[in-house]
Amino acid sequence: MLVLGAHESIAGGVYKAFDRAESVGCEAVQIFVKPNRAWAARPLSEREIARFRARAEETGIRPVVGHASYLLNLASPDDGLWARSRDTLVLELERCEALDVPYLVLHPGSHVGTGEEAGLARVAQALGEVHAATLGFRARMLLENTAGQGSNLGYCFEQLGWLLARTPEGQRLGVCLDTCHAFGAGYDLRTPEGYAAAMDTFDRIVGLERLKAIHLNDSKGELGSRKDRHEHIGKGCIGLDGFRNVLNDPRLAGLPGLLETPKGEDLQEDRENLATLRALVGQSRGGDGDNL
Repeated sequence: MLVLGAHESIAGGVYKAFDRAESVGCEAVQIFVKPNRAWAARPLSEREIARFRARAEETGIRPVVGHASYLLNLASPDDGLWARSRDTLVLELERCEALDVPYLVLHPGSHVGTGEEAGLARVAQALGEVHAATLGFRARMLLENTAGQGSNLGYCFEQLGWLLARTPEGQRLGVCLDTCHAFGAGYDLRTPEGYAAAMDTFDRIVGLERLKAIHLNDSKGELGSRKDRHEHIGKGCIGLDGFRNVLNDPRLAGLPGLLETPKGEDLQEDRENLATLRALVGQSRGGDGDNL
């Protein structure tokens, strides 16, 4: 089965994410490797790095997946924002490398009116320059599919495949598949037939061997709505059947499956969503999970 977990806060120190993850029963965890809403970040101290690695070992929670700042836009036509996004991505990969975080998830970016072709070319150039600045790194970038809201790129598997093929050193890239985003972009995960068709398309265009992480989010928006609005598992338009398809796909065994659903300070929603997901493992469609 998937190695289940959630995105957890690094407030109080990056190592604090393990305390939160352990408290809700995570097996894997996703974090921001620096404050998400700030461009700058003070350097990690040796003590912080040591505490993070020690907590990773103590809890056995792995893998840890990083998520890049939402400020970044590698498709921007604004040269200043584009360069700042590229340089910040290098900084975040350096922090991943220091912390032994193997993956950094990022949204491809938004073309903001210049068109998809021009936007994708900007993304590929930026990713190539990031690769050139991080030679020898073990940490890898994972391109995340989007719902296609606004001018966001990466909403179809063809665009992800284009970036994998045309980015310099593109073999270093992987992919993170978000269920809410895929559904919003028009990939129907709710039935076995729809799920099979979506994953067959993904395998043909991107390759399942490039899939390194999954975001498990239900969707407040309808199929093909192009809306990126996450909902609790089974409470949205994907529903339990869709997640039953994902959780019982043997091709995904061992990958981190990570929640990015809304939650309060006590994290109770993470506990409930993880329990819902685990109850779906081993079920056929129409099983007892319909009563959850």
